[in-house]
Amino acid sequence: MEKVRKDKFRILFNSFLFQLIFYSWTSLICIFLSPALIFPRIIAVKISKFWAYSSLFLLKIIVGITHEVRGLENLKKDFSLISSKHQSTWETIAFWVLTEEPIYFLKRELLFIPFFGWFLFRLGMIDIDRKKGSSQLKSMIRRSKQTLRDRKKKLIIFPEGTRTSPGKKSQYQVGIVGLYSSLKIPVVPVALNSGLYWPRRTFLKYPGKIIVEFLPPIDPNLTRSKFFSELKRRTETASLMLLKK
Repeated sequence: MEKVRKDKFRILFNSFLFQLIFYSWTSLICIFLSPALIFPRIIAVKISKFWAYSSLFLLKIIVGITHEVRGLENLKKDFSLISSKHQSTWETIAFWVLTEEPIYFLKRELLFIPFFGWFLFRLGMIDIDRKKGSSQLKSMIRRSKQTLRDRKKKLIIFPEGTRTSPGKKSQYQVGIVGLYSSLKIPVVPVALNSGLYWPRRTFLKYPGKIIVEFLPPIDPNLTRSKFFSELKRRTETASLMLLKK
């Protein structure tokens, strides 16, 4: 019983400490390095990568969360659209480490966060205003095509639209289908189990190894319905398998 109490206290303390340092560190970088936004975009990219690497380092030494990457051979240079399972804040940080230059599809409201949102805007993130409906999809496709002109950049989309608890079924948004049929490029599904260690809607974090797996790409010649069902099947099946390990 004493060991259980100590473990709970350690998790509580380490989680609080990480939250305090992580958000303080993020705020310091965004505020004091914001003048760099007037310089070429590559400076903002380097700052973002530094932030991501340092954040994962803090997560490792304070909380004890590490990660393992599988299937990197499926992430070839020609594959530019990555469709990821979304369980945690972790993957929004980690793709800066796992890919060369990620461009996220994200909620428009994030751009209005002082300093942090300025970096998102300067980095060229593709904001989504769900109130606009079909006209928003046209904007997403147009901006995606502009982004893909630079082959270093990887489009990152979370088709569930929000974080989902591990093992819980969620509704995939159909915007991914529109992108798939318009961009005519392979889509790389990503499975992960980050929600086991960095759960949503709580500041508690648990030590362990997050596994992220890049799955074989889905070719761009499927029908819309076939692609949608295949994307969900591959992503959900692989993510459930990771929960058993």
